[in-house]
Amino acid sequence: MQSIEVDHSWSFREASRADTSYLTHGYHRYPAKFIPQLAARVIRENTDAGDLVCDPFMGSGTTLVEAIVNGRRAYGTDINPVAVMISKAKTAPINPAKLRSEVDSVFDYLQAAKHKENYAQVDYSALGIAAPSRERINYWFSEKQQRDLALILQRIRLVQDQAIQNFLLCSFSNILKGCSIWMLKSVKPTRDWQKKVAPACRSFVLQTEKMTRKNAEFWQVMQGICVGAGAGIKPEPECIVDSRDARHLALRDSSVDLILTSPPYVTSYEYADLHQLTALWLGYTDSLKDFRSKFIGSIQKQDIECKLYSKLAADTVSRLKAKDKKEGSAAERYFSEMQQCFEEMYRVLKLGGRAAIVIGDTDLKKVQIKNAEVFVQTMEKIGFLTRNIIKRPVPSKILPLTRDLRTGRFAKVASSNRLAYPTEYIVMMEKA
Repeated sequence: MQSIEVDHSWSFREASRADTSYLTHGYHRYPAKFIPQLAARVIRENTDAGDLVCDPFMGSGTTLVEAIVNGRRAYGTDINPVAVMISKAKTAPINPAKLRSEVDSVFDYLQAAKHKENYAQVDYSALGIAAPSRERINYWFSEKQQRDLALILQRIRLVQDQAIQNFLLCSFSNILKGCSIWMLKSVKPTRDWQKKVAPACRSFVLQTEKMTRKNAEFWQVMQGICVGAGAGIKPEPECIVDSRDARHLALRDSSVDLILTSPPYVTSYEYADLHQLTALWLGYTDSLKDFRSKFIGSIQKQDIECKLYSKLAADTVSRLKAKDKKEGSAAERYFSEMQQCFEEMYRVLKLGGRAAIVIGDTDLKKVQIKNAEVFVQTMEKIGFLTRNIIKRPVPSKILPLTRDLRTGRFAKVASSNRLAYPTEYIVMMEKA
């Protein structure tokens, strides 16, 4: 694949931060997500209005949003509960007047509570936060920040409308890193004792106001797209956000027109660490080890015996095991589980339906991992035909993740020595 020329028309280098965070795309930061311009182009070039678009690794829901704003139906799933929460918020247009009323009520409550003394006591059990999680919360947050964040979360939990509650939880989640002592420019969990921590209530108000403006824009767009929705009536995009394993999609055989996804990488379990603040506060986990174990190819899982369809995958695993048996076994699990995911994609796709897989190559323990080539070999063995392979440059302003050259793991920006994925591939496969 090294011989494939870079197609600069897929770089979207001219897209500004405002362009890539339009509508609801800027609700929440999310590691390594592809930009909406890429998703929109793939969807428009490979589907028609009303077609079903599926993302089995939906992450923050970029594919789903672009599917529904382009008049398609959408189904997405992710085993990460943080991703599910964000995707639900991003794909649900809320009546602006109703949202404004509820947001103002929450703000008024927070303002009034600041002048009372009894809010100083945090009832973690009432918030659904167990003792182990509280220990990790103490690790990242000062006592005052915990009180303020608990106050915000307690008030959000009282909101009856589930779409609005989820909208506010998304806002709450996005401020957690800034309100903690997590080093701002580090993707790796690192404490910064000199950090100027953002005040929780002010951060929540600012983030929620920003999202409220974006929701109003999203509502207007969806009013025009959802046929039959009159003024003041909530438009209902055909979009399902699921929390299933990508190997067991809640879809009928031969029902999907396009799969568009960016799968996890070999060290995908690292993303569990990046989402730990939200997982702890919202009660998604009491143990980071258990949280990591749910991710594809997790190093926390037991060894498995499997036959890999790709010879390149098997060779890569052998080279990794020679250097580090534990990492090699994790890579073997990763390739085996991705193989099962591709078989499930084949099942749900219509005959002639396409799968667009956005993936880059990387390395681990100085072993090069050619993900795109492995995926092509695996999918062809399952029965897919290779339609096209696009090699696109990834501008650093879009994907600023960095890795350590020696280990291949996420690193602090200040100490990293290379861009994680300077180019990536869009592997276009077709069900034959």
